Amino acid sequence: MIDYINNNIIHILYVIAIIAEAMTAALAAGRRQMDWIGVFILGCITALGGGSVRDVLLNHHPITWVANPVYLMITGCAALLTIPIARCMRHLRKLFLFLDAIGLVVFTVIGCKIAITMGLPTIIVIVAGVITGCVGGVLRDILCNDIPLLLRSELYATVSVVTGSLYLLATHLNISVEIAAIFAMLVGLTLRLLAIKFKLGMPKFVYNEDYH
Repeated sequence: MIDYINNNIIHILYVIAIIAEAMTAALAAGRRQMDWIGVFILGCITALGGGSVRDVLLNHHPITWVANPVYLMITGCAALLTIPIARCMRHLRKLFLFLDAIGLVVFTVIGCKIAITMGLPTIIVIVAGVITGCVGGVLRDILCNDIPLLLRSELYATVSVVTGSLYLLATHLNISVEIAAIFAMLVGLTLRLLAIKFKLGMPKFVYNEDYH
């Protein structure tokens, strides 16, 4: 019963996360003056791209949105819904940062779970989690001709690595899979929120070549 409830919670958080990702992608599309089709496509790619890339690389079929086309409609419609309410969303910036943080840790755990069920090595499990958590945003930024947020903002990929590592460690310690997931997500979410609040980031590499 507890596992059933936890699975439902993760699924609800997943749906909330892909809606939030699609809506923030729609705003990015608006800043680039894309048409409505562009908004729809960018929303879907951002919300579902990480899982799609993971499934292709791991040869895990069917791809999530192919097996569940409803996710495609949810994300596309969420992106289009953003168009008429875009002016109001500036007041919800903190909420969407929070939802993005939830999405990062939820996507990471889901990616790790899939890799574990496929019997893949530890490093691949972690990589699968990071790809699921981060690649959608990278695709969004590339399509919008921006430097990916992953490479220029507060701790992001690092949070995904920590979340995936904690989840994997907990499962190796014979802790219930669902309890391990909740634990890893809570730690990862806390770390991400602290990174946003205090602008924590990895050390930057700065190189200025002097030709004189």
